[in-house]
Amino acid sequence: MSSKNICITLQYDGSRYDGWQRQGNTDNTIQGRLETMLSKLFEQEIEVNGSGRTDAGVHAVGQVANFRVDTPYGPGKILELMNTYLPKDIAVTDARIVDARFHARLNAKSKTYRYRLSTGYVRPVFGRQQVLWCPEDLDLERMREAAALLTGEHDFTSFCGNKHMKKSCVRTVTSIDIEEMTTSVVAAKGDTPDVGGDIEYPEVWLTFTGNGFLQNMVRIMTGTLLEVGRGEREPSEMKAILEAKDRERAGAMAPAHGLTLWKVEY
Repeated sequence: MSSKNICITLQYDGSRYDGWQRQGNTDNTIQGRLETMLSKLFEQEIEVNGSGRTDAGVHAVGQVANFRVDTPYGPGKILELMNTYLPKDIAVTDARIVDARFHARLNAKSKTYRYRLSTGYVRPVFGRQQVLWCPEDLDLERMREAAALLTGEHDFTSFCGNKHMKKSCVRTVTSIDIEEMTTSVVAAKGDTPDVGGDIEYPEVWLTFTGNGFLQNMVRIMTGTLLEVGRGEREPSEMKAILEAKDRERAGAMAPAHGLTLWKVEY
């Protein structure tokens, strides 16, 4: 029986988990749940390598991971078995055999995160764990102007949640797109013809793509851009914030539940 290097794509609702990374003080992490389930399933110790860590409460629709396993099963059967035994808020959407040298984190070329804002005056009920309710008026053009100053290669120390970071904080953010979107929820029809039907919720999506992101970096950039959108900061401040290399100069960190790891490219 030969060892296989299996690459999986998975999605998860991170609401009840302590983040992606396995931790010694809790088994309630995505990586921990995967490793425990796989090790029991295949009766061997299995280590799962993720493309990157997501914070507690952050979601994913395109997280990528790999693990090595001795099994006669092909990727289709492995996917079926994993989805049978994983919790209902974690699902594997793809599984394939990859080259023995492939590593989900080390081989990743870019990552895309999306932060969703629900901007209507009605608090969202359905899907509320994936969006941040933000009913105040936001100046999106000011936010786009500020976002443009954050793109490119910079030292993002001011946007790093780890104040004791010893490694380089230089990253390249290739794009920050800010789009107005609409989501719909089907409501039951009432006795009156013009009551009920689809309910539309306006949203703003902030989509960040780069070669890598520091701890809390996307959430801090989002919080800073929100302050610009509210008129609390000027877009031009972004340059000074970057140059300061001081976390205290950037804005408040946006809550975790609005953020989703969207995709990873290799």
